[in-house]
Amino acid sequence: MKTYEINTTQFIEKPLETVFNFFSKPENLERITPENLSFKVLTPTPIKMEKGALIDYTIRIVVVPIHWRTYISKYDPPYEFVDEQVKGPYAFWHHTHTFKEVDGGVEINDKVKYAIPMGILGRFMHAVYIKNDLKKIFSHRKAVIENVFLDEEIIKDNV
Repeated sequence: MKTYEINTTQFIEKPLETVFNFFSKPENLERITPENLSFKVLTPTPIKMEKGALIDYTIRIVVVPIHWRTYISKYDPPYEFVDEQVKGPYAFWHHTHTFKEVDGGVEINDKVKYAIPMGILGRFMHAVYIKNDLKKIFSHRKAVIENVFLDEEIIKDNV
């Protein structure tokens, strides 16, 4: 199974606890995910983030609705958490979120290791579509997150 990796880094000029609290609420994923994916959290809210939590979502890939379940395999507030796909569109998905206090704010790092199902067809689809789509999703997230943390009212309501 061929695995791929995405790494992104973002700086937010807010306290570590504030940034971590926003990201540790799965409900906030709907806000930062591109609308065309029709992302919805299925797990009843509020969701208690902790090691062992299972969280269910739906996303739409092209026009096909997909059930996605993640497992929180590591939860170390306010520094790190890891979500792993239990069920979903990937053969493998391991997403590490780290938060590091730096001068003037927080450095957020996302490291995603993933694999595409369907063998050679999956590798072809990754090359022509999936890789670029994931880059767009993380780029969108970065822009939305920047704006969220500029708006004090949104932060107050979502942490």
